Amino acid sequence: MNSTNDIRRTFLDHFAANDHVIRPSAPLVPYNDPSLMFVNAGMVPFKNVFTGLETPPAPRAASSQKCVRAGGKHNDLDNVGYTARHLTLFEMLGNFSFGDYFKERAIELAWDLITREFGLPADRLSATVYHTDDEAFELWRKIAGLPEERIIRIATKDNFWAMGSDGPCGPCSEIFWDHGPDVPGGPPGSPDEDGDRFVEIWNLVFMQHMQENDQIVADLPRPSIDTGMGLERIATVLQGVHTVFKTDTFRKLIAASEDLTSTRAEGAQQASHQVIADHLRSTSFLIADGVLPSNEGRGYVLRRIMRRAMRHAHLLGAKEPLMHRLVPSLVSEMGQAYPELPRAQALITEVLEREETRFRQTLEKGLRLLDDATEGLGEGDSLPGATAFRLYDTFGFPYDLTEDALRARGIAVDRGGFDAAMAEQKAAARAAWKGSGAAADGELWFDIAEREGASEFTGYGATAGDGRVVALLVDGAEVESASAGTDVTVLTNQTPFYGESGGQGGDAGTIRDEKGLSILISDTAKPLGRLHAMQGRIESGTITRGETVHLAVDADRRDRIRANHSATHLLHAALRNRLGDHVTQKGSSVAEDRLRFDFSHPKPLTADEIAAVEAEVNAEIRQNEEVLTRLMSPDDAVAAGAMALFGEKYGEEVRVLSMGRSDWQGSGRNYSVELCGGTHVRATGDIGLFRIISEGAVQSGVRRIEALTGEAARQWVVGREDQLKSVAAVLRTSPDEVEGRVVALVEERRRLERELADAKKQIALGGGGGAAAPAADEDIGGVRFSGQVFDGMDPKELRGLLDETKKRIGSGVAAIVAINEGRAAFAAAVTEDLVGRFSAVDFVRAGVEQLGGKGGGGRPDMAQGGGPDGTRAADALNAVRALLSGETVA
Repeated sequence: MNSTNDIRRTFLDHFAANDHVIRPSAPLVPYNDPSLMFVNAGMVPFKNVFTGLETPPAPRAASSQKCVRAGGKHNDLDNVGYTARHLTLFEMLGNFSFGDYFKERAIELAWDLITREFGLPADRLSATVYHTDDEAFELWRKIAGLPEERIIRIATKDNFWAMGSDGPCGPCSEIFWDHGPDVPGGPPGSPDEDGDRFVEIWNLVFMQHMQENDQIVADLPRPSIDTGMGLERIATVLQGVHTVFKTDTFRKLIAASEDLTSTRAEGAQQASHQVIADHLRSTSFLIADGVLPSNEGRGYVLRRIMRRAMRHAHLLGAKEPLMHRLVPSLVSEMGQAYPELPRAQALITEVLEREETRFRQTLEKGLRLLDDATEGLGEGDSLPGATAFRLYDTFGFPYDLTEDALRARGIAVDRGGFDAAMAEQKAAARAAWKGSGAAADGELWFDIAEREGASEFTGYGATAGDGRVVALLVDGAEVESASAGTDVTVLTNQTPFYGESGGQGGDAGTIRDEKGLSILISDTAKPLGRLHAMQGRIESGTITRGETVHLAVDADRRDRIRANHSATHLLHAALRNRLGDHVTQKGSSVAEDRLRFDFSHPKPLTADEIAAVEAEVNAEIRQNEEVLTRLMSPDDAVAAGAMALFGEKYGEEVRVLSMGRSDWQGSGRNYSVELCGGTHVRATGDIGLFRIISEGAVQSGVRRIEALTGEAARQWVVGREDQLKSVAAVLRTSPDEVEGRVVALVEERRRLERELADAKKQIALGGGGGAAAPAADEDIGGVRFSGQVFDGMDPKELRGLLDETKKRIGSGVAAIVAINEGRAAFAAAVTEDLVGRFSAVDFVRAGVEQLGGKGGGGRPDMAQGGGPDGTRAADALNAVRALLSGETVA
């Protein structure tokens, strides 16, 4: 028997041997196509190649592309488990020619693979062609030798493929397998074609035309080939079964769920096992590709798939969460072909277990309420929509699960009534919001959010992607289009641009299209907490609401921002480790050039504390540990040790960022664990370097650190090194000797200052050593007076100098003015024998007033003051003379 893995390998090897480049499966999230929720066909990753927007990877390519059909217009979710072929996740085998070979070679390669490599008998194969495609008809006769009755012309759109109303298109040719007369059904195009006897196994698309508004307008200059063969479907043929759930991969997954639930996949339980097996695959691959459960967008579809499977686990009687225990079986079956599965196994397991644990509580309560609500209803009846809405709104029981739970009993749900109740609730919420006193521009954002829903942020895993323009704002009002030279705010249905929130600055970058549009985005805001509003100026072209544009974040700038953001988490942890658990974040600002972090602490950090914090952060950076992201409820996150960041608003689900060494000091958790919705580095080593450049007070009890990371930190260090080299050059020494040289110069200056002070003192004392009295000594009214003025004298020297002067003159009054940088210090002294007649305080106050100052104080024998005007030093001394002579001071 050909295993599914063997079939995939045989297909890719066949085309590799025929000069095709084998391309790995693209992620399930199609960032290059905003019209799709998930990749739903093998050609989606090559869409821009076929339209000419991208250069092909090679003239020929082949792939096994994982696809999901569980949201949007391609939604098979409700059929999965109840039919033989429907799946939410399937693999599409495909070969592609980008203007290289065309119909003949495509048919040759397909026929050779099916009949030679896979060994299917030609007499059980047939082909269809578009009814006007005579060329394909003749090629099937020539290459495959099929008789005319097994080359069936189809006149409907089923055999004509188009990328959309505009773009490449062309006829198809399908290959069918005949299961035999024992299976009901007729060939394609017959009245019984919906039976299971004839099953399509491969579709060859011949892209040869270009259409506009659904009308062919030209032939393509280089026709191309796009084929698709469902791996699971061809596996049913090669393994001789009639349902995909009997193929080897599904049989092993179902066997695992049978073992864990102690039930058989038979009778009423068969559908539940099939749902679990299929949904396990799609949820695991979506999580591996970065989608996490949420209440909007892709995350909501993921949650729907998960909860549907979890409900069927409940129906099988599983008493404990089941889905996460099936992950090893899936990784064993598909991990070799898709290495992202084993890489994400721990995350997949954790998300499934957490979601199922929470959902089981909702499910048990919801099913009891549903039983009460449907008491008395029978097959053919309908549950009122208002009741279904109450289950959803009050008890968290999703509508689709209500519908699914009642299907087996033949009870419908009034969807119209449900939608009406939902609309009524939205109207009430809007009225309550209007009554809150919010600004008018806020109402505009509310209108957009209500009409378009939240912007889906794709920037955790990408810095570029396509988006559909859902709103344009110019001068605060919505417009349908805007042209070059206009400042505009753009909103798209999905965007990699991060809107400013949680302290992290908004992204900048560009928005472009293939028609010449170029918008330079300078910032991104996040109004209402759920819209990403990109603000910029149109450099060229015109942007129109409804068109698809390409969005590209300035990746280098983003890298700098997220390095700073991740560094704030490490800094927070280091501060708590070094200063204590009282440290909590009080605010932050994360920009591309630096980070600012405010935190609670009662006093300045010492130099040693700053050095220790900086060293600890850099130690974690050097560990280069992977930064891990988990999605949890806020309560669960805090219970697990996560720190809630200041200023963040948290919903039902939060992102928990873990970084740094695991099991930090035996705590059982990483060095830093915090709730945060921002973008971060992939590993701590991406931060590069961390450097604190300032620490200071913001307000009482709140300190602020500013720091740099990466290249900015390196440049800061280099700048300081250049300054050191410049200083060394001035000092005529090496950088290593600068400290010693500066110490020596400081000591030398201190010595010279002491010598100068001594010299000035000697001058003031008249040369010292019994020298004659200086010329400044006078006799005023029989009192000896010494008045002197000195430039550059330290005011601290005045009192000592006056003491020496008093000793020298024996009896009298002394006054000295010391001038420094224009200001004057003034001191006066009275010998002990004259204290009864004069007060030094009176002399100082009179002198200080002349110097432009006020007051002055001290004792009767010694007082000191000062003033701003040193040019009036002589007037200050004259004021003392006047008091000694009994005159009035002018």
